[in-house]
Amino acid sequence: MFLLTILQQALTITIFVLVMMIVIEYITIQYKGKSNNRFPSNPFIQILFAVFMGLIPGCLGTYAVVSLYIHGSISLAALTAAFVATSGDEAFIMFSMIPGTALKLMVIILIIAVIVGIITHYISKGKMYGGKSAHHQFIHSEEPKCRSHNFKILPKQLIHMIWQRAVIIVFGLGFLGILIFFGDAHEHGFHFIQQAENHSEHSGWGWEQIIFFIVTIIGLFIALTVTDHFLKKHLWAHVIKKHFLRLLLWTFATFFVLHFLNEYVDLKELIKGNVYIVLFIAALIGMIPESGPHIIFISMFATGLIPFPVLLTNSIVQDGHGSIPLLAESGKSFIVVKLINFVSGLLFGYLLLFLT
Repeated sequence: MFLLTILQQALTITIFVLVMMIVIEYITIQYKGKSNNRFPSNPFIQILFAVFMGLIPGCLGTYAVVSLYIHGSISLAALTAAFVATSGDEAFIMFSMIPGTALKLMVIILIIAVIVGIITHYISKGKMYGGKSAHHQFIHSEEPKCRSHNFKILPKQLIHMIWQRAVIIVFGLGFLGILIFFGDAHEHGFHFIQQAENHSEHSGWGWEQIIFFIVTIIGLFIALTVTDHFLKKHLWAHVIKKHFLRLLLWTFATFFVLHFLNEYVDLKELIKGNVYIVLFIAALIGMIPESGPHIIFISMFATGLIPFPVLLTNSIVQDGHGSIPLLAESGKSFIVVKLINFVSGLLFGYLLLFLT
């Protein structure tokens, strides 16, 4: 029975995360390529731009910053600031499970990323790097074919609906149905949010459900109105096909492991007595250029097993898949940026842990 419960929780979170990814993918594609035109040379503007790009949930914002860096448009300091700011796909998980904490974390990381970026600027003296290739493009484009909308053919697309569109709509409507018809979903499918945000038991909707509802409606509108090409190449190939199974398996595995550990080990007391070691481990795991392993820290925070500074440290150091293109272009830049992230995560994490 507990396996079905864990699967339900993992599937619910995965579906909502994918809906958010669809919305972000849609918005990002509308502005593809525009950031490469005559980018400002002011280092502080570059740092601020890179930080806000890094804060965009997912990896597309970070990919754009890496692209600018390898083309020599922005400095190492701006790149480092973006990598401090980004939490990769885990940002979607946090907004699904712990939305209040996720917002607080974003504000704190924004400040830290700007500070680290400015310090790096003065240490590196605005160093630039030209990548191996001047033709990298991390966002798909097939101009002029790749259009998000063509309302003239919309009725035809809906009448002769491709199966990918039908699948997205069915899952979106299913998730919407859970929100509408199960007012107590907050206490069942979203019980991790309840534990993390310390809500008392209640019926009806909280602000989290309202956000979930609005985002899902936007996602369904996008799925209904975009062209077949856009849906297949971007929403299906870039989001659903690439992320669904991996997100579901990582989330399910994390919940499954934590369930058994809670059954046989007093994790709270164990971590409480070794929190400085746990924070260091969070930083080490953050060095992995992969989305997935970091979900365990979100889940552990959501269930009250680790304090906020541990989550902050992991979020500063890790950057999902965002650093993979950089690793392909320059191993040296990758190592430098990750080491700065690692030191920054430990420094601010231990400082906050000491102060609290």
